Amino acid sequence: MGNILGIFRNSIKAPEVRNKLLFTAAIFVVFRIFAHIPVAGVDLVALRSLFSQNQFLGLLDIFSGGTLANFSVMALGLNPYINASIIMQLSTLVFPKLEALSKEGESGRQKINQYTRMLTVPLAILQAIGMYALLRSQGIISTLDPISLAAFVVTMTAGTMLLVWLGELITERGVGNGISLLIFAGIVGRIPVIFGQTASTTNASNVFNIITFMVMGLFVVASIVLINEATRRITVHYARRVRGNKMYGGQSTHLPLRLNQAGVIPIIFAVSLVLMPSLIANYLTASPNNFLNSIATNITRWFNPEGAFYNATYFLLVVGFTFFYTAVVFNPKKISGEIQKYGGFIPGIRPGTPTAQYLNYILTRITLAGAIFLGIIAIFPVIAKLFTNVQALILGGTGILIVVSVVLETIKNIEARLVMRSYDKFSK
Repeated sequence: MGNILGIFRNSIKAPEVRNKLLFTAAIFVVFRIFAHIPVAGVDLVALRSLFSQNQFLGLLDIFSGGTLANFSVMALGLNPYINASIIMQLSTLVFPKLEALSKEGESGRQKINQYTRMLTVPLAILQAIGMYALLRSQGIISTLDPISLAAFVVTMTAGTMLLVWLGELITERGVGNGISLLIFAGIVGRIPVIFGQTASTTNASNVFNIITFMVMGLFVVASIVLINEATRRITVHYARRVRGNKMYGGQSTHLPLRLNQAGVIPIIFAVSLVLMPSLIANYLTASPNNFLNSIATNITRWFNPEGAFYNATYFLLVVGFTFFYTAVVFNPKKISGEIQKYGGFIPGIRPGTPTAQYLNYILTRITLAGAIFLGIIAIFPVIAKLFTNVQALILGGTGILIVVSVVLETIKNIEARLVMRSYDKFSK
């Protein structure tokens, strides 16, 4: 804690870092203002009543930062952008041209980000139409003429693209990853509302359960910090090389393999996919076709957020995405090639293919542990309710993981900027 306070004090003293923090805070204010501007034609009273009765929608509202319950112009949140990112990540494994583009460094990443933004637009339009159909079936939104419907879809799509733009502004001119920080801001913005709802339904009999829930929450926070900072250090030796009259190499270093190599990305990807069947079921419920109604009923039963099938699917998706994303961001064959290129070797392991196989073996083992941990964190609300019977606290391990991970990454980003500033002063 003292180290964090020291970093904060030093960041306030440094003009460059202070300006970035103020810029990020200003973007947060803009985000929260837009989060309270409702879309025209929506019965907000009926909408809040629906959200209070539907746990799925309540969970979805948390990840939209409260913009869905208010049905603001940003009601779709960052879900279309996240889905577009998933599609682009998968496409890099399928299409060789995209894979080659992803290896071109910064210019390649910029082009892929541009394609992701372009793909976000049609996905946002589809989700806006689906949201209209859902609310129309529940009688929450009045019938709109074609022009009003088009305005409704354009408004929600523009809100999502504005949110993406704000995130990119934070990434470029603020501190940390803008998209992650906006998700963080949305979750934190809903915490007072969630605890207020819990306090209003609290009586003397479940005060102990709520205290137990909070203790479990503190344990989860400590576990997340421990797992995020845990690394497996692999020793790498570099052979001595003589070039001209100078000798190079001869030293040892460590290759750090993080236990949670994928960070919070698998959770976000899994949430986007596991909530989709329930969203489709809510849309099909209002259909006059009996067959579609029966399908919707079965989907609703199977994908109940408190059901075993839903949580098992959620757990497996998190584990699968953890392995997938780790394979995307860490390539053992490439790392092995870089080590061999500069004359390095792992003691007891031959350079080249054996080194790549060894790294892959170690990475698979530690990723399995990290993936299981992330899966448990994802279904933490159900586990907590089994022990505490607290129903009102919807925010669970997923939200805590996002908040803690973003805070840790942002602190590291600020610390890196402060260190860079110190080096710049020393060089002058």
